[in-house]
Amino acid sequence: MPKLKIGFIGTGRVCRAHHLPSWSKLPNAEVYAVCDIIPEVARAVAKEYNAGHVFTDYNEMLKLDEIDVVDICTPNNVHCPAAVASLNAGKHVFVEKPIGRTAVEAQAIVDAAKENRKKLSVGQCLRFDSGPQTLKGFADAGELGEVYYARTQCLRRRGVPTWGSFIDKEKQGGGPLIDLGVHIIDLTLWLMGHPKPVSASGVSYRKFGDREGVANTWGSWDPKDFTVEDFAAGLVKFDNGASMVVECSFAANLEKEILNTVLLGTEGGCEWSPLKIYKEARGTLLDITPVELPQLDRFALELRAFADAITNDTDPVVTGEQTLMVAKIMDAIYESAETGREVVIP
Repeated sequence: MPKLKIGFIGTGRVCRAHHLPSWSKLPNAEVYAVCDIIPEVARAVAKEYNAGHVFTDYNEMLKLDEIDVVDICTPNNVHCPAAVASLNAGKHVFVEKPIGRTAVEAQAIVDAAKENRKKLSVGQCLRFDSGPQTLKGFADAGELGEVYYARTQCLRRRGVPTWGSFIDKEKQGGGPLIDLGVHIIDLTLWLMGHPKPVSASGVSYRKFGDREGVANTWGSWDPKDFTVEDFAAGLVKFDNGASMVVECSFAANLEKEILNTVLLGTEGGCEWSPLKIYKEARGTLLDITPVELPQLDRFALELRAFADAITNDTDPVVTGEQTLMVAKIMDAIYESAETGREVVIP
């Protein structure tokens, strides 16, 4: 069987650290073309991975009929136009999270995939970690019963990303909610079995971004360039009566960083970090703690799963429709934060 020929749009940190190495190690894939707006970067990456085609304009790259898959690792504002153009050119598309800055952009990408009958997946890599995989197994086996409440948090004490465009609302669409919340919302929906969201209430704050001299793990920033929130939280309600609280921050006065999801069910509960499952049996309350979990390369696993979906003509593990649901939730939280009202999710 011929190898899948992969074209890359954007070769920033996540692409060079994870996507390119992962694709290059797959026996059924080939790094075929590279596109980056910085010519010397594109040439260097192409040389490192023996890619025979180098571009600075992705529209030119998409003219290569032999490309099977396009992997998009650009700033968020390029996700939608690049993905739609790639799908319309007859390519399968893997786009790094978030699928788009808004649900409107996400819907356009999902519609293009359907119209062109091409596979679409999004980089929601947390699902492929050993901890979430373990929890998913328990949830799907009914060990938690009816999951009626979730709390998910990605809270950094001082973790403002000062490179790239993370603090630029026009390019990114938002701050920690769209950068970090997209991961934990997707993970929690997946663990809950993807109930349909019906409404959301939210708040957002910028209490650190407008200040100079704030201590930060990744150095300082210019306050005039900081146009996103540095903290956001939301309450989401679902059509089955369940609810979810989400909290995320780039900067907050906390004791330590928190990355965790807690699920409460009628037959058991669980949390991801540290991974524990809470049950009762024979009148006794029990805490179930794994002794050892394997170390998994979540980026490699998500890209392998997408390659397998193309090769075997099956649905991707992470679908466009699922990530569209995440985009709708984030839109509603942002709108509620601006208006002060609960927002209905269509």
